[in-house]
Amino acid sequence: MRKDGLKGKCVDPPVYGLAWVVLSLMPSLAEAQQFKEPPLPPLAIPSVPAGNFMELRSNHFHSGVDLKTNGATGVPVIAVSDGWVSRIKVSPWGYGLALYIDHAEGLTTVYGHLERYAEDIAEYVLEAQYKQRSFSVDLEVPRGELPVARGATIAWSGNTGGSSAPHLHYEVRRTRDQHALDPEAYGLDLPDSQAPIVRGIRVYPRDSASWASPYPGSAVGFPVTGSNGRYSLRPQDLITASGEVGFAVHTIDHYDGSPNTCGVRSLMLFVDEVEVFQVLLSEVDFAETRYANAHMDHGLFTSNSMHYHRCFRLPNDRSKLYQGASDGWLKVEPDRTYRVRVVISDANENTSTVEWVLQGAPAREGIDRRGGVTGSRFAWDRDNRFVQPGFRLHIPSGALYDDEAIRFARHTTRSPFLSERFEVLDATVPLHVAAEVSIQADQVPVGLLNKTVVVRSDVKGRSSPEGGRASDGWITASTKRFGSFALRVDTIPPKVMAVSLHSDMRGRSGFTFRVSDELSGLDEWEATLDGQWIVLVYDPRTKTLSHRFDRFSEGKGERRLVLEVRDERGNTTRVERTFLR
Repeated sequence: MRKDGLKGKCVDPPVYGLAWVVLSLMPSLAEAQQFKEPPLPPLAIPSVPAGNFMELRSNHFHSGVDLKTNGATGVPVIAVSDGWVSRIKVSPWGYGLALYIDHAEGLTTVYGHLERYAEDIAEYVLEAQYKQRSFSVDLEVPRGELPVARGATIAWSGNTGGSSAPHLHYEVRRTRDQHALDPEAYGLDLPDSQAPIVRGIRVYPRDSASWASPYPGSAVGFPVTGSNGRYSLRPQDLITASGEVGFAVHTIDHYDGSPNTCGVRSLMLFVDEVEVFQVLLSEVDFAETRYANAHMDHGLFTSNSMHYHRCFRLPNDRSKLYQGASDGWLKVEPDRTYRVRVVISDANENTSTVEWVLQGAPAREGIDRRGGVTGSRFAWDRDNRFVQPGFRLHIPSGALYDDEAIRFARHTTRSPFLSERFEVLDATVPLHVAAEVSIQADQVPVGLLNKTVVVRSDVKGRSSPEGGRASDGWITASTKRFGSFALRVDTIPPKVMAVSLHSDMRGRSGFTFRVSDELSGLDEWEATLDGQWIVLVYDPRTKTLSHRFDRFSEGKGERRLVLEVRDERGNTTRVERTFLR
C-alpha cells in the first residue's frame, strides 16, 4: 500500500490513460483527510480479508472489508483512531450489532456484526432499548457523550445480523455524505502482491440489428488463456461481430495468505490503443449501490457465481462508476479488424491485461444475420402493465436496467396452493425498484383473504413469502425478484419451544426459545417478566429468541414470564411460564 493512500495506478501503457485514473480518484480522497496518525488495525489479531471493498455482492457493492476472526467470535475490536461514538444500530438483520465512530478528520469508521459492545456503550444501548421497548434501535449519539481513544477496545467481534460466518465488517466513510471509501486507501494494510485473475470475456449485442458470432442476438462468452497478469483469447477463438457490441470481463482478485474471492478496483477499455471507457470502483453511494446489479452480469452472478464486470453502461444504469466519451459500446464497421484490450487493477496497484481481436463481419453477412432478438418486451423506460387471466404485473418505469423479452407461463397447482402458479421471467433478471404482482383469489374463502400471501418460488423450487394485501378479490404484493408466484393461506401460528428455560433459574444467566414459522415469517415478538417488558434478542440464523438477565429484569423469587410471537399474517402464539430465580 502506498503511504499517501492513493490507489488504482497501473503500470501498463499507454500512460496517459492510467494517469487519468489516479487523478480522477484524488478529489474524493482529498475531501476527507487522511488520519493524522496512522490508524491501528481494527482487530487485535492480524488483518486477513475474507472480502474486500467494492466486491460484487447480490444487490449491492460491498461497502467495506470483511476481516477474518479465525472462525470464532469474541476477538477484541479496536478503535483505529481517537473519536467519538456517533451512531449505534442494533438489528436482527444487516450489520447486526453495529458501531459508528466519527473522527476529527471528517471520517467515520464502522464496525459491524459485533457480538457485544464495551461496557459503557452496552449500558447506553440497554437504556435506550428499555426506553423504546425494542431490541432493534438506531441511536444518534451526541458528540462527546461516548468518547473513544485510539487503541481502546470498543467491542468484540461476532456473527450477528446478516453475517454467514464470524468476522468483522469494517468500513471507512466520509462523514459529510456517509459515502463508503476504500479502507485500504485510509490506512488498512492488507498484503497483496497478486495480480487480478481473468477467467473470460463476453460480447453483448446492443439490439436486434447487432450480433456477435456464433450466437446472433445473445451474449457470447469466451474463455481466456494466460497467467501472471497477461491474458488473451485462445488462438482458435475469433470474434466476428456486426452492429454495436459491448464487452465484459470475468475477473477476480486474491490477497496474500487468503484464498477468498475478492473484487478489483478499476477496468479500462482500449480499442486500437485508444482508451474509450473506464470503470472506477472507488466509493459507495448507498443510494446507488443497487446499480451493482446493472454493472455485473446479474444472470451469471446469481446462477454461476461469475464476476463479470461490464465495460459499457446499460440504458438504466445511472451510477457514477463510469468515465469516458462514450457509454462503452463499440460500433463495428464491416470488414474492419479491431484490437481490444482491457486493463484491470486491484486496490494495491497490481495489474492484469486481457486482449483479443474482433473482426467486423462483411457488410452482406451483417445484414443477413440481423433480427436475432425479436418479440414483445418489457421496456425499461416505460410503465409496463402485463395482464393475463387471473394474473396482473406492474413493472414501473425505471425498474429494469434494459428491455427484457417477455417470458410468461402458467402452471396448475395442488394443495396447499390456492391459485395457478404464474411464472414471469426469473431471478436472473434484476429489478432496481419493486414490481407489483396481483393474483386473483377466487379459490380463497372470503374469511381467509387477510391470511393469504403471495409465495414466490425460484428455479430450484425454493419458496419465500412476498406478503400481500387483499382488494376486490385480488391479492397484491410488492417484489424485487422475478420468478413463479402463487397464493397460499397462512393460519398456522409460529412454533415456540423453550431451549434453556427451567423451573429453577437460580444461578443461570438467561434463557432461550427456538421459534419458527411455516410460511409468512415472524413479524413481532414481545416478552414480559412479572408484567414488565424485557429485551429479547432475535437471531434469524439460529431461529432463537433469547434474554440475558440485566439490571431491569433481575429479581429474586418466583417469576412469571409471558411471551407472545406473531407472524406476518397475525397468527399468534402465547407462552406462559413460571420459574424460580
